[in-house]
Amino acid sequence: MTSFAPSRILIFGGTGTIGSYITASILRAIPSFPHVYLFTSPGTFEKKASLISKWKSEGLSVIVGDLTNSADINNAYVTSGADTVISAVGRGGLQHQIELLRLAEESQTVKWFLPSEYGTDIEHNTDKSPKEKPHQLKLKVRKYIRENLKKVKVTYVVTGPYFDMWVDTQPGLEIVGGFKPDEKKAWVIDDGEGKVGFCTMWDVGKFVVATLHHPEQSFSKALKVQSFVVTPNQVLAEYEKQTGAKWEVTKTPLEEVKALEAKLWSEGNPKATSPTLRRIWAEGGTLYEKNDNELIGVKDEDLESLEHAVNHALSGGYKTDTF
Repeated sequence: MTSFAPSRILIFGGTGTIGSYITASILRAIPSFPHVYLFTSPGTFEKKASLISKWKSEGLSVIVGDLTNSADINNAYVTSGADTVISAVGRGGLQHQIELLRLAEESQTVKWFLPSEYGTDIEHNTDKSPKEKPHQLKLKVRKYIRENLKKVKVTYVVTGPYFDMWVDTQPGLEIVGGFKPDEKKAWVIDDGEGKVGFCTMWDVGKFVVATLHHPEQSFSKALKVQSFVVTPNQVLAEYEKQTGAKWEVTKTPLEEVKALEAKLWSEGNPKATSPTLRRIWAEGGTLYEKNDNELIGVKDEDLESLEHAVNHALSGGYKTDTF
């Protein structure tokens, strides 16, 4: 497969939170990809008709079906003739990837699969990572891949937290971190000096496109990619600079975050994932000696800067993005 180049791409979850950025970026990629297909449910096809119509005008082909129906998935592989499959399903759909992978391995055309790994590195270290509760479904998918895929190549695009979302506080969980521009308030863990590697959501799309343009460099790898690596205090300084004001800062000891995390999990509270991920990031779970940006041809000047990302957040952030 050394001469392989993706020409027929099939996307699952392509209208979702991160999937929209990936789909839009693939459709506008230079050099372009000859055929791009989106698999979507009847409900989403109707609910997001305007967005899908816009993408169709840019060359997207749409296949409507049920992600939980094997016949629909198989039909999508046959209809599209996909050689490359990209999954951007959300946390609630991760378990369905095993069937996507099984059918991809059986298909006559699929050669490359990018699972929905955009986010925290689930195999950052051998000690803690395997035990983290939010990682379990993704770890199950990786185990299935290692044990069952022989023909299809797999690449994981590991982005770390999305900066666009990381800056937002979660109601009732402000102490685990975030920024409130309207109130000029910020929450950081410990002293705010722990570095975190981020991707902006548009840069996730860029990195997926770069991966697709570099198959030989990407096959069978977990690519660690980053827009920038900064401390919460550096983010705070950028907010203060752009707003021209001094902010009120609350510093939460890491042990307090851990205590909240344990409490929420013990209560079966779905919000427990948030403090767990914030704790992982604060403990260095996004840091590497070297990332893989250069491996897939991405330079710093191709990416969004901290200054741009904060400006975007102050202008409404990802919730105002259009595709």
